[in-house]
Amino acid sequence: MSVVRCRKTAAAVAALAVLGGPLAAPAYADGPGIAAAGDCSKSAQNVQAVPWSLQRMVLDELWQGGRTTGAGVTVAVIDTGVDDQNPQLANKVTDGGSLLKEKDGRKPEGGGKVDPVGHGTKVAGIVAAARSDQTGFVGLAPEATILSLRQNDAEGSGDVHTLVDAINQAVQKGAKVINISQDVRGAGDTKFAGYAELKAAVEAAEAANVVVVASTGNDGKKGDTYPAAFPTVLAVGASDRNNERAPFSQYGDFVDVAAPGVDMLSTVPHGGQCVDNGTSFAAPYVAGLAALLVGAHPKWKPRQVRAWIEQTAQRTDHKANEYVGWGVVDPVKAVTKAPDVAPDDATEDKVVELAAAPIVPQPVGLGETQADRDRRTATYVLGVGALLVALLVGGGVVLRDRRRATPAD
Repeated sequence: MSVVRCRKTAAAVAALAVLGGPLAAPAYADGPGIAAAGDCSKSAQNVQAVPWSLQRMVLDELWQGGRTTGAGVTVAVIDTGVDDQNPQLANKVTDGGSLLKEKDGRKPEGGGKVDPVGHGTKVAGIVAAARSDQTGFVGLAPEATILSLRQNDAEGSGDVHTLVDAINQAVQKGAKVINISQDVRGAGDTKFAGYAELKAAVEAAEAANVVVVASTGNDGKKGDTYPAAFPTVLAVGASDRNNERAPFSQYGDFVDVAAPGVDMLSTVPHGGQCVDNGTSFAAPYVAGLAALLVGAHPKWKPRQVRAWIEQTAQRTDHKANEYVGWGVVDPVKAVTKAPDVAPDDATEDKVVELAAAPIVPQPVGLGETQADRDRRTATYVLGVGALLVALLVGGGVVLRDRRRATPAD
């Protein structure tokens, strides 16, 4: 059974028993090398620094002078709710209602704008947090609208059936992109109960020209998870600062792309920002990119949006691999190099060709890591030391020659 652990709510945020297979509650990843984050389910301080996941981009280039900001695009966040009391989410969240089920004879209070867990608010922020002079953090599609469907919580009130309902409602309410930061898996080769209904829901979204993005899961193991593994869903794993798979990121042939998912800064309920880890926060990074592409190219079909995100990802091989799929998404390249004519519908069935110029592996962040600083410091020390030695040796030679040239008394 899949369990995605959370700091203080570790016991509460657990896998949901769903007949034949568990639905992993949207929560927080831990794993090798992943430090537990602070309690981010409520207000926090504003963080002035630009997070590493945004340092890799020139945002003005990404937004093309205000022409690609996600304006007019609604992104459905099927999650634990989205608290629009955070100033960066104010006036951007539409209440899609609550699908939470009764537990112990009581139904959790509040609609789509209530988020006691904080997970959905962080997911929404990565997609569409507005620009603010109080922080260096901003969403990839800062003018997109969020449709919040509260479908899961820390007590495990959601299941596959409420997820299906949420997807269908998102389509009916006009979403053009759907983000699902949770996963379902069956036991071995046995399909879980609700498999057919979930597959039909994402296929209906595809037919309605809605791009569906889902996280691969945080177990760090190999194996398909759903809805990510469905062909009409863009499956997103988590990458680290070096464009490599984060250790907790679920992997397999179903992974389409990867996106930053380690030390991800985002909005929390009431106000401020906090850092967290997980494929849950890699998926909205891609959903935000999808919103930019949908806004700029409204006639593109979902399969064409998926194909272009895959084609423009950073990779070092001619084909996909089971760890990061076609590579780590490159939002600036995807937006600025997008063709006027939509990518070939069949592109996804072909081997994606590399650019004519060789692709050189690059770190995800432009900011220095501690290792970078250590190497730079060592270089300076060696350089200065060599210079001092050269000066001493040179000075000694000059002094010796001068003494030899001076006549003895």
